Amino acid sequence: MFAIPEQFSAATKNQLEAQLAVINSFASTAFDSMQKIVDLNLNVVKSSLQESSSTVHQLITAKDPQEFFSLTSAQAQPTAEKAIAYSRHLASIATSTQAEFAKATETQIAETNRKVLSLVEELSKNAPAGSENAVAILKSAIGNANAGYDQFSKTAKQAVETLEGNLNVAASQFVSAAEKTTSRSRKSA
Repeated sequence: MFAIPEQFSAATKNQLEAQLAVINSFASTAFDSMQKIVDLNLNVVKSSLQESSSTVHQLITAKDPQEFFSLTSAQAQPTAEKAIAYSRHLASIATSTQAEFAKATETQIAETNRKVLSLVEELSKNAPAGSENAVAILKSAIGNANAGYDQFSKTAKQAVETLEGNLNVAASQFVSAAEKTTSRSRKSA
C-alpha cells in the first residue's frame, strides 16, 4: 500500500554505502599523505647524513678557530633554507590532503542532500492533507543546515589560506634573518 518503508530502507542502504565510500576515500588519502611524509623524511635524513659527514670533515680540518667559526656560520643559511624548504613541502602535503578531504566531504554532502531532498519530495507527495507546514519546516531545516555547512566550509578554507600565508611570511622572515646573520659573520671574519 505505502512505499514509505521501502523508501527509507533504500535511502538508509544508499547512505551507508556512501559513508563507506567516503571512509575508504579518507583512508586512502590519509595513507597516501603518510607515504609522502615518510618519503620526504627519508630523503631529508639521507641528505642530512651526507651533508653532516661533509661538514664534520670540513670542521675537523679547520686550521684555526677563526676558520672553524667561519665554516660554522657559513652553514647557517643553507641549513635554514633547507629547513624552510622542508616546512614548505610538509605544508604542501598537508594542504593537498586537506583539499582532498574537503572535496570528498563536499561531494558526499551534496549527494546526501540531493537524496534527502528527493526523499522529502517523494514523502510530501504521499503526505496526508494538512501536513504542508511540516514539510515546509523540514525543507527549511535542510536548507538552513546546508547554508550552515557552506559557511563553515568557506571559513575553514579561509583559515587554511591564512595559515599558509602566515607560514610563507614566517619562512621569508626566517630566510632574511639567516641571510643577515650569515652576511654579518662573513664581514666579521
